[in-house]
Amino acid sequence: MATNHPVYEKLAEQHLQILKDLQYRSGLFAASKKDVDTGYNRAWLRDNFYECLAFEVLGDFETVEKTYRAILDIFKKHEYKIDYAISKKPEHMHQYIHPRYNPETFEEYWEEWGNKQNDSIGCILFKIGELEKKQKGLVVKDDDDRRVIQKLVWYLSTLEYWHDPDAGIWEENQEVHASSVGACLAGLKMVRNVEGVEVPDELIKQGERMLHIILPRESEKKFVDLALLSLVWPYDVANEEERRTILENVEYHLLRERGVIRYKGDHYYNKNPDGWSEEAEWTFGLSWLSIIYDKIGNKEKAEIFLEKAKETVAKDGTIPELYFSNSTKYNDNTPLGWSESLFIVALHQVNDLNLKSE
Repeated sequence: MATNHPVYEKLAEQHLQILKDLQYRSGLFAASKKDVDTGYNRAWLRDNFYECLAFEVLGDFETVEKTYRAILDIFKKHEYKIDYAISKKPEHMHQYIHPRYNPETFEEYWEEWGNKQNDSIGCILFKIGELEKKQKGLVVKDDDDRRVIQKLVWYLSTLEYWHDPDAGIWEENQEVHASSVGACLAGLKMVRNVEGVEVPDELIKQGERMLHIILPRESEKKFVDLALLSLVWPYDVANEEERRTILENVEYHLLRERGVIRYKGDHYYNKNPDGWSEEAEWTFGLSWLSIIYDKIGNKEKAEIFLEKAKETVAKDGTIPELYFSNSTKYNDNTPLGWSESLFIVALHQVNDLNLKSE
């Protein structure tokens, strides 16, 4: 039986409401508040994947279903583009499946934004497969759904995802990223739970082979990256030794007071005018570490990181995307849905909350 934690339950409820306010009528979530002028009022496939995790852990499958039905509608709307990419590997950025959309019309945005992001397809396949395993028929309703899901599998096959350079989670630096390879691998393995969807063994084998060649690095240029945490949770594709090294490297090289920097030399919101040495501190890294340590049975470290995550909550009660290096100043992408969601998951998991989303 779950333990009663009224303080933590109230905190989780407050942040759940913040997260709910980011959802559009379509079912898609904005990355941040809907009136922000940074572009984060738009809907990313990846962000919706992470934003939905809070509702899933709280048992609100109605919200999860609505969001993933909207995502399937996006793929159907742009199915012609997927067909073209299956028939011939894309040569230009705009020919890849885009990672972000207008949350009301499901249209693509045409400006350049590192649109080649294979992990965004992998994460959606992963969750659709996992949801089908947990609650058959929740998301996948008919042959039209199975058809477009199958095409996403063929899409990754045509790309030869295991050695296809992409912009990765951070939408920059075209390389073969372990986090992207791992997301696709996890997605392909999990989507086998969808009846009628075929995933050739070779697609799995190639991904596993390449992933374990790259790890514990993120890529040729990056030996450690916050994105590597995804391979431990939620994807669980790193072996025990790789997991240990990833956690050691992230904590030793990237952990800061109010978050985790994405990687050394990150220019995004870098406090130093020369763009070096004062990388921004991403808040969701702390909740992410808390969740992982809870999953592997280290309750003490899970609680430590949860307490650090609580300290990132701004005075208005929201959690920012990031804090500037060694500073209490945060950027305009506040609240960040991804941060709010992982904080709720961490609160729920570490404290075994008996909390339901209404």
